[in-house]
Amino acid sequence: MKMKKYNAPSIAEAMKQIRADLGEDAVILNSKVVVTKKFFGLVKNKSYEVVAGYDQLEKKPSLPSLEDIPTFAPQVKEEGIREAASSVEQHKKVPQGDSASMPENLIKEIADLKSMMQSMQRMSVQSQYPDELLPFIDFLREQELGEELITKISDELFMYYNEHGKQITWNDMQEVAKDYLRKELYDLPISGISYEKKYINVLGPTGVGKTTTIAKMAARAVLEKKKKIGFITTDTYRIAAIEQLKTYAALLQAPVQIVYNATDYAEAIKKFDHLDLIFIDTAGRNYKEAKYVDDLKSLIQFSEQVESYLVLSLTSKQKDLEAIIEQFTNLHIEKFIFTKLDETNSIGTMFNLMIKYNKGLAYYTNGQEVPEDIEQPNSDNLLELFFKENSDERSS
Repeated sequence: MKMKKYNAPSIAEAMKQIRADLGEDAVILNSKVVVTKKFFGLVKNKSYEVVAGYDQLEKKPSLPSLEDIPTFAPQVKEEGIREAASSVEQHKKVPQGDSASMPENLIKEIADLKSMMQSMQRMSVQSQYPDELLPFIDFLREQELGEELITKISDELFMYYNEHGKQITWNDMQEVAKDYLRKELYDLPISGISYEKKYINVLGPTGVGKTTTIAKMAARAVLEKKKKIGFITTDTYRIAAIEQLKTYAALLQAPVQIVYNATDYAEAIKKFDHLDLIFIDTAGRNYKEAKYVDDLKSLIQFSEQVESYLVLSLTSKQKDLEAIIEQFTNLHIEKFIFTKLDETNSIGTMFNLMIKYNKGLAYYTNGQEVPEDIEQPNSDNLLELFFKENSDERSS
């Protein structure tokens, strides 16, 4: 048997090289993680060393690698674009009365082309891993975990798969994934209000359930910590929001101050000087636009005595949430709060954003009831939540 060693930044890349060199009959003989240190050990680079072999007497012609067929996907894409452009030009020349069906056909062609390209991309990645791992990798993708995280977890699964005689159960794969994600979350603060600072500043776009979330946090402070609290609201754009906050404040026997400008804000701070904790309900705006963030900074003092939390809805697209987070990069956001967990079947976005922006999590909410439907998690709770639905299905 002839053996050859491969070193690659990921298992998927190593498998591509093996299939290109040795074909589908190659056997994985050994694999391990190789960690190299640079800059006196401050920087660590991880790669994968895989030893593969094949019997020269029985070796079949090797299959071409993805790199050997570079023209297929680009040609499909380019030809599809040309056809779509041609259809558009023809549509312009067709009399208005005869063109009713053209837009729908064109949209369908483009959608089919996009779907085909995405399927090809998924196949090119998934084909690098053993078939036994693919259902679990699909599950991670269904949970909308980021592709980079999926690749890294898949590499860990591959290592486990080879080290344990290729006998791997769903629970084994789940534990491997949990271990990896737990390491990613290890340095992130996952806890609720610290009660070390007096002002709790709650930020977030419109429609995320910010005012209800504040009420839940405030109720916990009163009922569990016996704190004397007050509310300041700068959300003067929606009368309903003010009335809602007043209703919660009355139930908690807490004062409310409505703030229209920086002078009002300073007076409210002075008036509430005797209280233990002040919750600041900011206006829900489209914070993808920088001007609204600038307005917020001119109104509220982000001092050392302020803890700021950014509230985000798990029903929103990740790209939209990232656009909002980017606008707050100049403000010190302590942690995220994720809402509407009960309205979605996938929570991978929560992990993606925490890891990408190196931000912890204070709470997540899973309903409208005050103060019940709010949870203060830890990393283990989050991981159980991530895998809970699929585990329940497999145990039923």
